[in-house]
Amino acid sequence: MQHSFFNKLLATHAGYAALVLRVPVGLILMAHGAQKLFGWFGGNGLAGTAGWLASIGIEPGYLMAILAGGSEFFGGLALIIGLLTRPAALATAFTMLVAIFSVHISNGLFMSNNGYEYALTLMVATLALMIQGGGHLSVDKLLSTRSA
Repeated sequence: MQHSFFNKLLATHAGYAALVLRVPVGLILMAHGAQKLFGWFGGNGLAGTAGWLASIGIEPGYLMAILAGGSEFFGGLALIIGLLTRPAALATAFTMLVAIFSVHISNGLFMSNNGYEYALTLMVATLALMIQGGGHLSVDKLLSTRSA
C-alpha cells in the first residue's frame, strides 16, 4: 500500500513540455523565496519579511515569513529538478493563493497596480504541474520507473 501511494505521487502524465514549465517557474519561485529568507536579489530577508507580514496583519510574522519563503524557495528548487513535483506544486500554489487574497486582490488584476495577475499566473502554472506531474525529464519519473 505504501509503495502504491508513492508510485501515484511520483507518476507523471506529462511529456517533455513539463520541463519547459517547471524550470522557469521554479527559478522564479526560488528567487522570490530567497528574497524572503536570505535577503538575496534585493529582498528584505527573514526579519524584514516578517515585519512586513506582521504590519499587514499576517501573524505571527516570523512563522509566516518562514512558511512563505520556504514554500517558494524549496518548492521552487523541487520544481526545477522535478522531485516531488506534485506536493511542491501544491505548496507553492497555496502560497500564491494566500498572496493573492492577503496582498494583491484589493489592487485589481494588473501588476502595474500591485494586482494579482502575476501571482495568479504562478498559481495556475503550479496547478498544471500538480495535475500532470514532473514529466519525462524529472527525478519523479526516474524514481517511479525504478520502483515499478
